Amino acid sequence: MLDTKVRREDLEPGQVLCEFCTAKCCRYFALPIDTPTEFSDFEFIRWYLLHDRASVFLDDDTWYLLVHTTCKHLRDDHMCGIYETRPQICRDYTTDACEYDDDWCYEKYFETPEQIWEYAQAIMPKRPGQSIRSPKPPALPILS
Repeated sequence: MLDTKVRREDLEPGQVLCEFCTAKCCRYFALPIDTPTEFSDFEFIRWYLLHDRASVFLDDDTWYLLVHTTCKHLRDDHMCGIYETRPQICRDYTTDACEYDDDWCYEKYFETPEQIWEYAQAIMPKRPGQSIRSPKPPALPILS
């Protein structure tokens, strides 16, 4: 039998969308960060990306630090283990516009420090004395 994803509009009265979801909203948190305007700002973002399970994205002109980490109270059935005492941010969250059927596309998405540094070098004005060429790679060792 083909396992298909339930569409929001097909939910029966009384059914809750969370019963059909893998709890995407409980597997990360994203915090807005200052828009980078200087190389030093990109250095901070580069530092974020040196950490495991971190990424940075741009959505609607706002930059975010995204930390891919699962809530410690998420149960194996993808439901909340502390539902009655969950934090206010969880209480305020609704499934009205949640990412249940979202494709997770962002304007810009960076997963590595190399990606953000390459982006910074492409959009930022050249610094005094900085060449428009890439730095010379190190010489390869001579084999005997």
